[in-house]
Amino acid sequence: MFRAMRRFKQQTTDDACRDALRRAKRGVLAVSGDDGYPYAVPLDFVFDGDAGVIYVHSALAGYKMDAIARCDKVCFTAWVEDSLDEDGWSYHLTSVVAFGRAAVVTDEAERALRLRQLGEKYFPQEYDIDKDLKNNMPRAALIAITVEHMTGKRVHEQ
Repeated sequence: MFRAMRRFKQQTTDDACRDALRRAKRGVLAVSGDDGYPYAVPLDFVFDGDAGVIYVHSALAGYKMDAIARCDKVCFTAWVEDSLDEDGWSYHLTSVVAFGRAAVVTDEAERALRLRQLGEKYFPQEYDIDKDLKNNMPRAALIAITVEHMTGKRVHEQ
């Protein structure tokens, strides 16, 4: 169902993909948008490597939510700059492309846990996550992307 990578020698292992998803700061979620046009949006996310699930937050209503309600098949891409070359300008980069199914998380305990994980990943330690969750959780949707297939590659950008 999914195409093989064309440049196989750059392909990473499944473990390397999972590691990159754990370390990446941002990702891009692509959905099937209006009139068949793709819609891709950069997002903060957390990855549960044991379950193979990517979690993103959203407003309760909007373009992304409408698109997922129409078609739950999505693509999520993330990347990490692993190292800077000695020349000081070119990076070794690991990228991951994950295909999966998106669903809105309705279990309140799961929502609270994953939204807290998002806060812990992105907010400074002094930030009051509990206060933020109390104020914003009623207006936040949580989307779980269950990964069905992923590929990764490591490249040297020059």
